[in-house]
Amino acid sequence: MTEQSRTFTPWSHVVSLVHAQITHAIGLNDVCDSLQMHQEALSTIRGATPPNRNTLSHANKIRNSAMAEALYWQVMDHLMTQSPGFAKGKIRRGYLRRFRTAIHAVDSTTIQLVANCMDWAKHRRRKAAAKCHLRLNLQSFLPSCVLVDTARFHDNTKARQLCADLKSGEISVFDKAYIDFEHLAELTTRGVWWVTRAKDDMAYRVVKSLRTTDNPRILKDEVIELLAYPSVRSHPGTLRRVVALVEVDGHDRELVFLTNHLEWSAWTVAELYRCRWDIEVFFKEIKQTLQLVDFLGHNANAVRWQIWIGLLVHLLLRYLAYLHSWRHSFTRLFTVIRAALWRRWHLGELLDRYGTAKPPGRICGTPESAYLPGFA
Repeated sequence: MTEQSRTFTPWSHVVSLVHAQITHAIGLNDVCDSLQMHQEALSTIRGATPPNRNTLSHANKIRNSAMAEALYWQVMDHLMTQSPGFAKGKIRRGYLRRFRTAIHAVDSTTIQLVANCMDWAKHRRRKAAAKCHLRLNLQSFLPSCVLVDTARFHDNTKARQLCADLKSGEISVFDKAYIDFEHLAELTTRGVWWVTRAKDDMAYRVVKSLRTTDNPRILKDEVIELLAYPSVRSHPGTLRRVVALVEVDGHDRELVFLTNHLEWSAWTVAELYRCRWDIEVFFKEIKQTLQLVDFLGHNANAVRWQIWIGLLVHLLLRYLAYLHSWRHSFTRLFTVIRAALWRRWHLGELLDRYGTAKPPGRICGTPESAYLPGFA
C-alpha cells in the first residue's frame, strides 16, 4: 500500500463507502464533505476517520476490491451463524412450497457506465457497462455466488462459475442466455436438476410424448433429442421439452421450457421457471435503493468496490428486516435508515416506530396557536 492511503485504514474506507451508499452520494466531494462535517460522530464508529477527496479516490483505485468481496461473504457467514433462521426462508409462491431442496435462480443485471471515461468497460462503440452475474437462493433470497465483470462477455461464459458449487439434488433455474449444452450435460452428470427456456432455432427430434398433467395450459410435453452436430456432441442424451401458455403482462404467451427432469409434472416445470422472476425482484431492490448509478471512480477496481459495498449494505438491511420482522417494503426500510443516519437511535425502537401500520399520533396544539400574531 502506498503512502497516500497508508493512514486511511480499510475500516474507514468501508465506512466511507457504506455512507456513500446510504446517502446516495453523487461524488467524492459529497462523501468527504459530509463525513468531515460529522467527524465527531464518525469517530465513535470504531475510530473511523473522514477521508480527503484524493485519499478516497486513491484508495478506491489502489486497494484491492477482493477485500470488499471477502468482507461480504464473511459477514454473510457470520449473520447466518448468529441467526440460522436468516438463511432458512421459504419459497414465497405457495405452489413451490412442497420442494424441500434448494432452488437457485441464475441471471445477470447490466450496470450502465460512462463510455468516454471508462474504456475498460466498453462493449459497444458508444456504450460501456459492467455486469453483475448472480445466483440467488430463492428460499433465503440471498446470493450464493456473485461475479462482477464487464458486459462484453456473453452470459453463458459465466454459467460454469455460477453453478460450480451446486450439490446433487438441487435445482437451478436460468434464462436461455445461459444455455451451454456441454455445461447442461455436466450438471446432469452431477445430479443437479435445471430448468431453462429453449432457444427459438433449436433443432430436435421428438422421442416420446408424455402426459403428466391435465392442466389445459400445457400444450406439449415431450422427450426430445438434439439434432445439430455441435449440440449432440455436447449433450448426447435426451431432454424434456414443455410448451405452456403463460400469462405475461396480462396476455397469454406460448413459452417453451427445457429440463433434465422427466418425472415432474409439466406444470411444475412452468412454475419453477416462473419463480425465476424473484431474482428480477432482487435486482430491482438493489438498483432502486443502492447507489449504482453515480460511481466515485472510473477504474475497474473502484467500480467493483462500490458494487460489493452496495451488496453489503443490502445484506445488512435485509438482516435488520429479519431481526425486527419488518412488514413493509425494502425501499421504506432504506429511507428510514437514511433519514435517521446521524442521530442516535436504538434500531429496534426506530423500526418498531416506523414499521407499524398504525397511523401517527395526533398532535394537539395550544389554544393561543389558533391566533395570528398581532390580531386580537
